[in-house]
Amino acid sequence: MDHSIGELALRAGVTVKAVRYYSDLGLLDSWRTTSGHRRYDEDALDRLELIRQLRALGIDVPTVRAVLTGQRTLSEVATAHAEALGVQIRTLQVRQAVLRVVAQRPEEIDQMSDLTPSDESRRALITDFLDAVIGDDPELQGVRQTLTPELPDDATDHQLCAWLDLTVLMQDEAFRETVRQMVADWRTDELRPDVVSTLRQRVAPALAAALDPASPEARVLIAEITAEYAARVGRPADDQLRIRLSKLLGTAGDPRWHRYLRLLAAVNGWDDPEPLQPIYDWTRAALEHVG
Repeated sequence: MDHSIGELALRAGVTVKAVRYYSDLGLLDSWRTTSGHRRYDEDALDRLELIRQLRALGIDVPTVRAVLTGQRTLSEVATAHAEALGVQIRTLQVRQAVLRVVAQRPEEIDQMSDLTPSDESRRALITDFLDAVIGDDPELQGVRQTLTPELPDDATDHQLCAWLDLTVLMQDEAFRETVRQMVADWRTDELRPDVVSTLRQRVAPALAAALDPASPEARVLIAEITAEYAARVGRPADDQLRIRLSKLLGTAGDPRWHRYLRLLAAVNGWDDPEPLQPIYDWTRAALEHVG
């Protein structure tokens, strides 16, 4: 059974102009009657319906041709197109969320470009920060991974706001210097996690009891902590050690560091980290009263 161009268009649900266009491109076979009118067979109808379906899915004409000629399989094309659409959808989701953030914080519109770069640009910013403060020491790869923000494709407004603040903080040279010093302290084995854990265990009860850092009880406690720390680092528990410990805690207790950890947790969807600054501050205050 053969069809006129009008019949073919009607059955396939497209316009006559579209049939003519695909025919002129060589995607539809036809022949002409003695009067010059185009005629199409059932195979042309099947091809036209496939063309219509693929075009409705947003697949371009060259790719449609590749499918019809067997140069690419329909499965390959569908997979590639689905992946491309996924990227577009994620991009639109981010833009939508950015607009909501702009609505909440219009005064920071100049910084909103930090939210919309490509994944490569975001990774470059993160890599630059971590390279500057940690470097590529294999021993610190675990620490580096833990401190890496990973903004999800379907980020919430809260995550995007946190990312915006984080990008500003990561580019703050004073903050970078603080983190570099913290890493140096970690390398010298002077403020490792076990030391921090000991401080948390010993000082947290004093904080909960509102113990005055200048009280006799605090003096006893801080003397014990200092002695334990001295034994840990192999140094005498003297004024020099107490000054050094106070300096270490001052660096580790930088409010910007806790802010980084909170923003990092928000971006990555983690629980809010425990604030250690009160413990460091109390310990430093108590150290001033031991001599």
